[in-house]
Amino acid sequence: MPGEASGETWRDSLWHSSPPGSIYDYIKVASFSIGPDGLIDQWSLRAEELFGLTAAEAVGRDPVDAFMPPELRAGAHRRVAEILDGKEWTGLIPFRIPGGDGAHGVAEIYVMPTQTETAERAALCVVVDVRALRRIESDLAASQAIFGQSPFGFLLFGTDLTVQRANRRFATVFGGAAEEHRGRTVHDYLPAHEADRMAEALRRVLETGDSVNDLQITGAAPGSRDNRHWSINLYRVHGGTGRPIGVAGIGIDVTRRHLAAREAAGVRRNLALLNEAGHRIGNSLDLETTARELLDVTVPGFCDLAAVDLYQGLLLGDDDRPARPQGPGVPSLPGYGPGRAPSAPLRRVAFSSAVSDAPLSGPGALVSVGEVHRYPAGSPGAFALRTARPRLVEGGGAESGDLVQSTLVVPLVAHDTVVGLAQFSRTKGSEPFGERDRAVAVELAARAAVCIDNARLYRREHERALILQRSLLPPGDPEAAGLDIACRYLPGNAATEVGGDWFDVIELPGHRTALVVGDVMGRGLRAAVAMGELRTAVRTLALLDLEPAEVLTALDEIARGLGAPGGSQQASRAALSRDADRSEVYLATCVYAVYDPVTRRCTIANAGHMPPVLVEPVEEGGTPRPGLLLEIPTGMPLGVGGEPFEEVEVELPEGALLALYTDGLVESRTHPLEEGLRGLRDALADPARPLEEVCDHVLNTLDTRHGEDDIALLMARVQGLPVDAVGDWQLPREARSVGRARELARAKLPAWGLEGLLDTTELLVSELVTNALRYGEGEIRLRLLLDRTLVCEVWDANLVQPRRRRARDTDEGGRGLQLVGLLSAGWGTRRTHRGKTVWFELPLPGAVAESVAELSAEQLLSMYG
Repeated sequence: MPGEASGETWRDSLWHSSPPGSIYDYIKVASFSIGPDGLIDQWSLRAEELFGLTAAEAVGRDPVDAFMPPELRAGAHRRVAEILDGKEWTGLIPFRIPGGDGAHGVAEIYVMPTQTETAERAALCVVVDVRALRRIESDLAASQAIFGQSPFGFLLFGTDLTVQRANRRFATVFGGAAEEHRGRTVHDYLPAHEADRMAEALRRVLETGDSVNDLQITGAAPGSRDNRHWSINLYRVHGGTGRPIGVAGIGIDVTRRHLAAREAAGVRRNLALLNEAGHRIGNSLDLETTARELLDVTVPGFCDLAAVDLYQGLLLGDDDRPARPQGPGVPSLPGYGPGRAPSAPLRRVAFSSAVSDAPLSGPGALVSVGEVHRYPAGSPGAFALRTARPRLVEGGGAESGDLVQSTLVVPLVAHDTVVGLAQFSRTKGSEPFGERDRAVAVELAARAAVCIDNARLYRREHERALILQRSLLPPGDPEAAGLDIACRYLPGNAATEVGGDWFDVIELPGHRTALVVGDVMGRGLRAAVAMGELRTAVRTLALLDLEPAEVLTALDEIARGLGAPGGSQQASRAALSRDADRSEVYLATCVYAVYDPVTRRCTIANAGHMPPVLVEPVEEGGTPRPGLLLEIPTGMPLGVGGEPFEEVEVELPEGALLALYTDGLVESRTHPLEEGLRGLRDALADPARPLEEVCDHVLNTLDTRHGEDDIALLMARVQGLPVDAVGDWQLPREARSVGRARELARAKLPAWGLEGLLDTTELLVSELVTNALRYGEGEIRLRLLLDRTLVCEVWDANLVQPRRRRARDTDEGGRGLQLVGLLSAGWGTRRTHRGKTVWFELPLPGAVAESVAELSAEQLLSMYG
């Protein structure tokens, strides 16, 4: 059988010349031949590998005896005989390795009868290891299960990047049978830009062997316009020799995950937006600023264009509103009556754009910031204002052209009141508004509306507080005879601009001036109200021309009665009862000074207040010196009660500077009181500069911006009356003194250029001196003072105050004071240390209408009943 042997050898040789990695390497196929004698006469190299026997060990042996178990050998010999008789056979035969370690297995044998050169019968046996076949079968089944039954799209690309195989899931998404996708490329499935990305990734994986994970690809399935999102994983596939044979791709549809992620991102973005709105909207109590803060938050984070309109009446502080719409749960709408079209005008207070500077409005003309307008009836804006409900408008209207894609028109509702309207728009290319955006817009508008309403309430209360504060402080620039006055007031609370500090400049008879600075303990509106009551009381007491200590004593009683409804007497009783802790206590400090420009002397009393500072004038060529704290006994604060007040008289040199102030100017948490007082004295070291500049210098030098307390500063530069502006005479207590007084007045007035007042002055001086002779005691003193008005004073030693009365028809006298009251601009009396003073005041010619120059006949007749 040399031919057969030669054929076997050729087959083995051809087999082994095949490149590694062929199918035979996996299924382990071997061959051998059986000669006519039933013995092995050919043994292939594959057989050596399979059975572990060399050709020398196998050739010449009976294969049945060598490899079959003893109990199967009889049947096996019969089968070999049949084969040698020319019968072909295929079957499974268990075998064991002779000798060796007893290894065994099952082989699938294909037996084909052959003939030798001499026509003798022989057999060729092809052996396959069943175990390898089973493994291959399992691998194929697993591969088919993974590939065919996978819920993910699976593609196998060849080295030319065309589809070699597609699974059923992929075909389900992209249509057709799986076999129909063979030969296609990624450009057959994806948009051009996405297909280019995918192809580049395939080439990179094929060239480098580096896998690609989670490649995000977007495209639409056939017959659908909705984009799908896929996550693609790519890896290179190798053959048995390690040679790359293609790229495998697994595609997972992550559209839902993408939508969920986008939804979550939108929720996070909206939460961040609302959080930012909570921090940024409402930081200022200003209507326009609050509206701009809303737009700063929403553009461009929420929309591309936005605008805010507020009712004009709201901005002007007008709270008058029409009747409420009828029906439960309907908010009040400024400018609307039940079922009527909008009538109240709105003003555009803010606009913001990330793409254009064109104003945004509803249908109609363009609206610019600051412009007052109305929304036409039936427009989305009018609907939102009328119903207090948001409205989604697709498109932007004629005025926006093709720029705007959608607009949310949202009313600004605070405390069931519509205060305005906000519009949010997104342009073409942006994501249109959805229901979640509507909810966010309503929340943003609600927050802004509350802040706007708070700003409105603040503005109203602020204006009222300012009116109150201004009514409690001296109007304009105070004036005083013999004094140059400057003042400043800084509230500690910038939000309300009201406080308990006050100052006042009060004109007293005889061209004297009362300077008052006080501080009610506490801050805010209640302190301002208490301050107003005390200031009014000071002015009332000043008109009585009491001494400074007497004024403070009376103020102390008033302050004690402020906290009790029944007044000071009720407060005194409460102090002795169990209800003392329930009555409010109002404490205040105050310094009261009276300046006489004739003598340049100032009488000062202090009720627990900071001491005044006196800065003496600097001599020519001299060095400025710090101010001096006047040593005045510091009494108890007003409202404590039970302690007397002392007063001190100080002579003020010409050109000196007197400063009265509250503790907020010199005291704060950052430095001690002594340091603040030293700073104030140093800041006042140069009194020669203009007084307004001195005030500004003091406030700029000291720490007045700490906001801890109110600040009041009252400064006066001493300018006494000139000697030639004073006429002062002593008259003996005799009848001729009346004529002498007339002569003195007639001689003095022409020197002052007051010839027009001669007759009136002569008549009134005569009446006052006559009364002093008739009802007074001791010597009589006549004094004429010229400043902004002409003042005449007549002094005597009697403490009894004259009383104006109406004389009867039969009385020959009693009409003097009545005549004084009719002819003068004012008159009065005051006690002195040695008696009393009666005075009258006449306006200078040209200063006011001379309505008192002459008496009418009716006035003269009224004096006689």
